[in-house]
Amino acid sequence: MTTIASLDFVGIPSQDADRSRRFYAETLGLRADEKAEYEFWVGETCLGIWEPEKQGMPFAPQKNAHLALHVDDVAAARAELEAKGVEFAGETFDTGVCHMALFTDPDGNDLMLHHRYATS
Repeated sequence: MTTIASLDFVGIPSQDADRSRRFYAETLGLRADEKAEYEFWVGETCLGIWEPEKQGMPFAPQKNAHLALHVDDVAAARAELEAKGVEFAGETFDTGVCHMALFTDPDGNDLMLHHRYATS
């Protein structure tokens, strides 16, 4: 059996790749890939923006599989994004091991600010 060694990238569907590029670069402040115009890095994970309709597929935002974007302080990161116009779904919640704040990108893809504070 073939062993899967790593996750190469996560596809981010969009109806407007340029708008998404601005959101991920300017609003979220992610590191742009040096060689690809529509790819961004979160740690060792690459997010690749693509337009399904240009590939003959219907567009549908990714729902209920929130990308958990690690931040040191969810409240501070949330306030910073809200100041940039990002709207969050409900209040920040505490699961007993982490804080989470849910939001979407301009195409409706589910995202989350996340900080795990429990060590085990």
